[in-house]
Amino acid sequence: MSRLVVVGAGIAGLTAAFAWSRERPGDEVVVVEAGGRIGGKIDRVDLAGTWYDTGPEAVLARVPEAVELVEELGLGDRLVAPRTTQAAIVLPDGRHPLPPGTVQGVPTSADGLAGVLTSDGVARVRAEADLPPLRLDGDVSVGALLRARLGDEVVDRLVEPLLGGVYAGRPDDLSLAATMPALAAQLARADSVLAAALAARDAGARSRGDVDGPVFVTVDGGLGSLPEALVAASGAQVRLRTPAHAIRRAGGRLEVAVGPTAAPEVLAADAVVVTAPAGKSARLLAGVAPDAVEPLRGIPYASMAVVAMAFPAQPVDAGSGLLVPPVTGRLVKGVTVSSSKWPHLSGDGLLRVRASVGRYGDESQLQRDDDDLTAAVVADVADLLGLERPEPREAHLVRWGGGLPQYLVGHPQRVVAIRDAVAAVPGLAVAGAAYDGVGVPACIRGARRAVEALT
Repeated sequence: MSRLVVVGAGIAGLTAAFAWSRERPGDEVVVVEAGGRIGGKIDRVDLAGTWYDTGPEAVLARVPEAVELVEELGLGDRLVAPRTTQAAIVLPDGRHPLPPGTVQGVPTSADGLAGVLTSDGVARVRAEADLPPLRLDGDVSVGALLRARLGDEVVDRLVEPLLGGVYAGRPDDLSLAATMPALAAQLARADSVLAAALAARDAGARSRGDVDGPVFVTVDGGLGSLPEALVAASGAQVRLRTPAHAIRRAGGRLEVAVGPTAAPEVLAADAVVVTAPAGKSARLLAGVAPDAVEPLRGIPYASMAVVAMAFPAQPVDAGSGLLVPPVTGRLVKGVTVSSSKWPHLSGDGLLRVRASVGRYGDESQLQRDDDDLTAAVVADVADLLGLERPEPREAHLVRWGGGLPQYLVGHPQRVVAIRDAVAAVPGLAVAGAAYDGVGVPACIRGARRAVEALT
């Protein structure tokens, strides 16, 4: 019998434990977690008698990893498709439907942009065809490229609210190659951003075979139900409030120092998967994979908060929700009208809504105390949705300090350097949101990839 030690009990760590137990039944699997709960950023609360996600609330249905995992766990009959995914963008002059056919907010033409962009902004997009052919040399920031080619309005009004919602980051900092890989791949052989965006959109449609069906799904009971299901299915031993301090080689095995700093316990392991955030991983790997330390330290994190609210029943005309870019001066950056979006969250007539706050480099509002921040978010949401009954029956604030890794320019090269350094250590692998995607499917994919490399 061999022993796997997993550092971190988020979705990546728990998936690694589950995948290992499937590949090597009978092995001992130990998951150590510094915090007091499993799931990482996947979490849920009881909101007015219904389980409600305060972390990720949906997964992509058109990529296989998350849906397949749900089905492997025997929860496939609880998959739920949204009733609507029509979101709107809030701008200083009012609310506008999100233009169809964009690639993460990047338009494929100037058609359909009037209203979201000013007439000058639309003209700027249309004029890209007259610019010199586009030639890229290495990775660039999303903002730098798109501002130069399509103008500031495309970035500030279309791209920023979408990337801000996913990464809590800023387009002017984020890597094009890491956050928009489909577009980046097409830019290598296109003369313009518009042509590349059109090609990326069409390539995505071909890869899906134009399959009908929802783009996103969730689980009745919340994605927050997945961590417990993974632990039960893996049979892993999960040790909470057990931080890992260091990893070292010991003969043909690895040793992980865990527990109290003054008197740590040493866990001998045949394999170790590290799924901790980048900064913690850098400290853990310093003694065993030193070349991974510097690139790991080059991955900063943004803090954010989510407020879940249950209002009395009342009509709301906002589709699945609102995207709120910084140009509005608003506190919240996005609102999901869950009782309109998800059928399983609307049965009792309450209006269930969630809103997020916090962007990389602009987290001053998060310094408010819990009551003050919650009240401010509730007021902003009530105003954005035009609620006639703006006092919620319940509200829950969940803070995600250092919650989202920032894929800054050069991120793909950092990831290659980290993986090369780790791969040189037999029995060691890394996984998690710091590397190839912050979404649940990407974390699942990375965890399975780590286990495959070790088994």
